[in-house]
Amino acid sequence: MAPKIVCVVGPTACGKTTLGVLLAKRFDGEVVSADSMQIYKGMTIGTAAPTAAEMDGVPHHMIAVAEPSEQWSAARYAQEAVPIIDDILARG
Repeated sequence: MAPKIVCVVGPTACGKTTLGVLLAKRFDGEVVSADSMQIYKGMTIGTAAPTAAEMDGVPHHMIAVAEPSEQWSAARYAQEAVPIIDDILARG
Protein backbone atom coordinates (compact mmCIF):
# COMPACT_ATOMS: atom_id res chain seq x y z
CA MET A 1 0.00 0.00 0.00
CA ALA A 2 1.23 3.49 -0.86
CA PRO A 3 2.09 5.75 2.08
CA LYS A 4 -0.64 8.11 3.20
CA ILE A 5 -0.24 11.82 3.83
CA VAL A 6 -2.95 13.62 5.77
CA CYS A 7 -3.53 17.25 4.80
CA VAL A 8 -5.31 19.55 7.22
CA VAL A 9 -6.61 22.68 5.52
CA GLY A 10 -8.95 25.49 6.48
CA PRO A 11 -9.22 29.16 7.35
CA THR A 12 -7.17 30.94 9.99
CA ALA A 13 -8.08 30.10 13.60
CA CYS A 14 -10.20 27.03 12.79
CA GLY A 15 -8.05 24.59 14.80
CA LYS A 16 -5.68 23.21 12.15
CA THR A 17 -2.70 23.17 14.53
CA THR A 18 -4.58 21.31 17.23
CA LEU A 19 -5.96 18.78 14.77
CA GLY A 20 -2.57 18.33 13.11
CA VAL A 21 -0.91 17.62 16.45
CA LEU A 22 -3.67 15.16 17.45
CA LEU A 23 -3.36 13.32 14.13
CA ALA A 24 0.44 13.25 14.33
CA LYS A 25 0.27 11.78 17.82
CA ARG A 26 -2.37 9.23 16.77
CA PHE A 27 -0.40 8.05 13.73
CA ASP A 28 3.15 8.67 15.02
CA GLY A 29 3.63 11.38 12.42
CA GLU A 30 5.08 14.83 12.03
CA VAL A 31 3.75 18.16 10.81
CA VAL A 32 5.00 19.85 7.65
CA SER A 33 3.58 23.35 7.52
CA ALA A 34 2.43 24.65 4.15
CA ASP A 35 1.50 28.11 5.44
CA SER A 36 2.85 30.71 3.03
CA MET A 37 3.84 33.12 5.82
CA GLN A 38 4.95 30.76 8.59
CA ILE A 39 8.07 29.94 6.59
CA TYR A 40 9.44 33.35 7.53
CA LYS A 41 11.49 33.93 10.68
CA GLY A 42 10.37 36.52 13.21
CA MET A 43 6.71 36.50 12.24
CA THR A 44 5.36 34.04 14.77
CA ILE A 45 2.73 36.35 16.24
CA GLY A 46 1.48 37.81 12.97
CA THR A 47 1.23 34.39 11.32
CA ALA A 48 -0.11 32.48 14.36
CA ALA A 49 2.83 30.08 14.11
CA PRO A 50 2.47 27.35 16.72
CA THR A 51 4.23 27.74 20.04
CA ALA A 52 6.29 24.94 21.57
CA ALA A 53 3.38 24.23 23.90
CA GLU A 54 0.96 23.97 20.96
CA MET A 55 3.35 21.63 19.12
CA ASP A 56 3.16 19.36 22.19
CA GLY A 57 6.34 17.48 21.36
CA VAL A 58 5.37 16.76 17.74
CA PRO A 59 8.12 17.65 15.26
CA HIS A 60 7.09 20.55 13.00
CA HIS A 61 8.87 21.42 9.76
CA MET A 62 8.93 24.40 7.38
CA ILE A 63 8.24 26.98 10.09
CA ALA A 64 10.61 29.97 10.39
CA VAL A 65 13.04 28.64 7.79
CA ALA A 66 13.43 31.78 5.65
CA GLU A 67 14.48 35.36 6.19
CA PRO A 68 11.71 37.88 5.48
CA SER A 69 13.89 39.42 2.77
CA GLU A 70 14.02 36.13 0.82
CA GLN A 71 11.69 35.46 -2.08
CA TRP A 72 9.93 32.12 -2.03
CA SER A 73 7.70 30.44 -4.57
CA ALA A 74 5.71 27.23 -4.63
CA ALA A 75 8.62 25.65 -6.49
CA ARG A 76 11.11 26.67 -3.83
CA TYR A 77 8.76 25.45 -1.10
CA ALA A 78 8.52 22.07 -2.85
CA GLN A 79 12.30 21.92 -3.25
CA GLU A 80 12.70 22.31 0.52
CA ALA A 81 9.64 20.36 1.73
CA VAL A 82 9.71 17.26 -0.48
CA PRO A 83 12.98 15.90 0.99
CA ILE A 84 11.54 16.40 4.49
CA ILE A 85 8.36 14.54 3.55
CA ASP A 86 10.38 11.79 1.86
CA ASP A 87 12.47 11.40 5.02
CA ILE A 88 9.38 11.17 7.25
CA LEU A 89 7.84 8.54 4.95
CA ALA A 90 11.12 6.58 4.77
CA ARG A 91 11.11 6.37 8.57
CA GLY A 92 7.60 4.93 8.50
